[in-house]
Amino acid sequence: MDVGGTVDLNRLALSSGEARRLDLRIALAPIELGGQSYRPEGDGVDAVLDVNGTTTGYALRLRFEAVLDGPCVRCLTDSRHEIAIDAREVDQAGTRDEELRSPYVSEGQLAAARWAMDAVVLELPAQPLCREDCKGLCPECGESLNDAPEGAHDHPRGGDPRMAKLKDLKLE
Repeated sequence: MDVGGTVDLNRLALSSGEARRLDLRIALAPIELGGQSYRPEGDGVDAVLDVNGTTTGYALRLRFEAVLDGPCVRCLTDSRHEIAIDAREVDQAGTRDEELRSPYVSEGQLAAARWAMDAVVLELPAQPLCREDCKGLCPECGESLNDAPEGAHDHPRGGDPRMAKLKDLKLE
């Protein structure tokens, strides 16, 4: 089942204790993180949505896997991140308890695409790396340190010539 971003929960007409499993196809948008873009692979993800009817609302579970491609934050080479999502929400109509109201359900409409995007953002590492032991870029020449032989980036440390006069400064 393709989803244009929302699922009509009311249309399922679930009674308390009844459940329904829906197969969805959800499009994911690129994610901007630290000024860099992380793009989902493909044109969408296949997701499973479990909807359980409760006395006054729904218990929801969304599961899918996604792959995001974008730059490593240390060396800027391409990195790939496989993410598994298993998210749960509860929405109980008529309650004032914020914990029992889902921000993704409004008037019986589940914003599945928005929920999926938020789940991906929360699962994406805060600092996406190309590999766990990424060494980053050389601060002198800007080349990647990952595959450089030992000592290849031992540059002379003369300092910035524009700051040479500061060496003559005498502080007491």
